[in-house]
Amino acid sequence: MTIHEAIQQRHSVRRYADRPIEAEKVAALRALIEQCNAESGLNIQLVTDEPTAFDCRMARYGRFSGVSNYFAMVGRNDEPNLDEKIGYYGEKLVLEAQMLGLNTCWVALTYKKKPEFLQIREGERLRCVISVGYGTSQGVSHRIKSVEKVSKVDGAMPDWFRRGVEAALLAPTAINQQKFTFSLTNGNQVRAKAGWGYFSKVDLGIVKLHFEIGAGTNHFEWINI
Repeated sequence: MTIHEAIQQRHSVRRYADRPIEAEKVAALRALIEQCNAESGLNIQLVTDEPTAFDCRMARYGRFSGVSNYFAMVGRNDEPNLDEKIGYYGEKLVLEAQMLGLNTCWVALTYKKKPEFLQIREGERLRCVISVGYGTSQGVSHRIKSVEKVSKVDGAMPDWFRRGVEAALLAPTAINQQKFTFSLTNGNQVRAKAGWGYFSKVDLGIVKLHFEIGAGTNHFEWINI
């Protein structure tokens, strides 16, 4: 499976089978975590064979079951772009898991924090988690907005920009609200903007990664204005 196929096929999954993740797949995920942490300064961790974080009323309310593996998205409190980094690098792990034949779901609130299974250094916090494992299904797709609804372009829309936005629209966002916009100016300068809402900056990091994959980073440069 390619990363483009992973974007197309990946859906959120909340129910998991009682099946451990094979050692070679755990090793592949840990290797990517090490790379992501080195690039980002985050302290992402993979917790395996630990069901208690999702053995609570909040998880049942969120309709989670069978979860015993998850990525813990940990970062420093003084990191100004913490949420965006968590979204960007967490989604790298989500897509890697999909390519390994696993399922995932971003989880903001419906779990119990279990610090005894984590290594959280002074000045850090657990921002959210991502469940991972073998789902009892592959999840379902949801209605998405049109490219034009979330785009602002001076002149004709280039094909690469459209491909980027199409990939971004397939990204997971909080409550599937897709509160983001992409703007193109000067032919190759792209700005991604988060809307208002819970976890919108995490969503921004997720959709920016999808945009990069869909558009190809050789076609544009990010700008912040």
